[in-house]
Amino acid sequence: MGRLTTHVLDTSSGRPAADLSLQLWRIEGSQARLLTECKTNADGRCDTPLLEGVTMASGVYQLNFAVGDYFLARGISLPTPSFLDDVVIRFGISTPDQHYHVPLLVSPYGYSTYRGS
Repeated sequence: MGRLTTHVLDTSSGRPAADLSLQLWRIEGSQARLLTECKTNADGRCDTPLLEGVTMASGVYQLNFAVGDYFLARGISLPTPSFLDDVVIRFGISTPDQHYHVPLLVSPYGYSTYRGS
């Protein structure tokens, strides 16, 4: 059974990014439909998969990570406007019976992602 998960690591502190808000959207043509929202737990993960089972379908998706709010809540001094506010990752699911893992490694001035396992 396929599923979609994420994991957020704060590379500036070397720790999981706990209590970071994120949203998952499905992109259908020029329209975006919000599927779910969550806040990361102490391990930087959502408590349940973002998609799984029948909700896991081929298509284009987008994860929006509220990293600006996350860093401000931790007392990190950021310029106005901050360099990174929302990190948006748009990706495709072509094989919905597989596990898609989209990790985010983030600091106030950079991020990276990849398809994990």
